[in-house]
Amino acid sequence: MTMRAAVNGIEIAYESFGSPGGRPLLLIMGLGAQLIHWDDDLCELLAEQGHHVVRFDNRDAGLSTHFHDEGVPDLGTSSSYVLDDMADDAAGLMDALGWPAAHVVGASMGGMIAQALAIRHPRRVSSLTSIMSTPGPGMAQPTAAAGAVLFAPPAPDRETALARALETWTVIGSPGYELDRERLTRLTGLAFDRCYDPAGTARQLAAILVSPDRTGALAGVDVPSLVIHGEDDQLVPLAGGQATAAAIPGATLLTYPGMGHDLPRPLWPDIVGAIAKLTAG
Repeated sequence: MTMRAAVNGIEIAYESFGSPGGRPLLLIMGLGAQLIHWDDDLCELLAEQGHHVVRFDNRDAGLSTHFHDEGVPDLGTSSSYVLDDMADDAAGLMDALGWPAAHVVGASMGGMIAQALAIRHPRRVSSLTSIMSTPGPGMAQPTAAAGAVLFAPPAPDRETALARALETWTVIGSPGYELDRERLTRLTGLAFDRCYDPAGTARQLAAILVSPDRTGALAGVDVPSLVIHGEDDQLVPLAGGQATAAAIPGATLLTYPGMGHDLPRPLWPDIVGAIAKLTAG
């Protein structure tokens, strides 16, 4: 069931898995993605490891508040907000949940937000897992092919959105694993029907581009940290994960050959096991 919380002057939509008595685990999704992009089965696996899992829609995504009045930004020069504001949203959601602290897992832009959360609210983060992310966009430039799909014009309708998703993930997905086209089409349709807002995605991208590099600040992060990255990621190349791990004292870097900018189902047991080991410690 989707619930809503008043957070940081906006509304955040969220869902939970597992026992409320479990270790709090906050999942932060990436650019233009919604809470449903944390797969139900993956959330259940994390819950089975003793976590109380919460996934949520970032601002300008899904059923959370959208900044429609701000329109489409001029990328690279203006932004309605920055990643620090999105990190404050996450901290506010933890307040609403009654969590003094949580284990935080972020993917792609979500990893950037998780990093900012650990920097801005260090006492609220019990452990940090940054997946397919980077301390700053200049450290891991997308390939030409990945950049082309990232900056492609928004789909004008549902049918085009479904076709565009298949094209996109064929480029940036995991070349070492078969693309689950049926699951991707179903999930894209669900996301489109739940909320389709290309301007919101553009505002999130603008926040990434105008936010400062976090490398220096990450040196002050003093919690158990895990960095997970695909060795064949075209959207945020491996250099981004390597830079993240190098910036955080004591961080563990876990990389997978054949993994691109997604989380292939065959890797879930290993990834869940690594996160559970981190949070249990």
